[in-house]
Amino acid sequence: MTQQASPSIIEVNTFRPQVIRIGNQQTPVIIIDDFAKDLSTLRQVAANSTFEQQDSSYYPGVRAPLPQSYPIEVINQVFQLIYDVYAIPKHLRIKPQNWVFSLISQAPATLMPLQRLPHFDTPDPFHFAILHYLNDAPYGATGFFRHKSTGYERINQQNIDHYFDSANAFLTQHKQATPSYFTDSDEHYELYEQIAYKANRLVIYPGSLLHSTLVNPATDIDSSVHTGRLTANIFLQFS
Repeated sequence: MTQQASPSIIEVNTFRPQVIRIGNQQTPVIIIDDFAKDLSTLRQVAANSTFEQQDSSYYPGVRAPLPQSYPIEVINQVFQLIYDVYAIPKHLRIKPQNWVFSLISQAPATLMPLQRLPHFDTPDPFHFAILHYLNDAPYGATGFFRHKSTGYERINQQNIDHYFDSANAFLTQHKQATPSYFTDSDEHYELYEQIAYKANRLVIYPGSLLHSTLVNPATDIDSSVHTGRLTANIFLQFS
């Protein structure tokens, strides 16, 4: 996806990315602040969009499609950075998987067991999430977790079966507990890093990392594009 789209709904600032290395595995995470020159058009597109719950997803909220000009512009700006930071083999090509606006709207009491623990998007090592924070008010950060009994921070094809076998202890314990979002360390998972929600911040990380939104029920559970925890999400595969 390197062709130009017109008109674009964002214009990107000249940026200097910050690359931090998180956890025991020192996995790179890319942070770009003040990514777009102006968010007003993108926010207006969100306000005019129809948000719905996706039956095929465990996402605890509602989503709406992003206009294709947005992921095209974002990917054109950051694809080389992703290749370089994550040492992606040059013969692998970008294959965008999905691009959506997202709003958390699900009350804690309605969460299914798998929605109450840190998750990973895919065990594929060359799958990435691009997360763009869009609203101004303070909202919950994106947290990264380590599974304590295995030490796993990233889930891959080699450790996925062992991880799920080990994670069953958490699920068994929490099936009878009062449902809640997972926002801090406990006896099963350690919260070792978090990226604060900041308007116009772009975050890029491997989808294999165990992560979760650190949901603040007072501010984050809100299906309004004007007052909710609005994000733009792009999921990329290199294959």
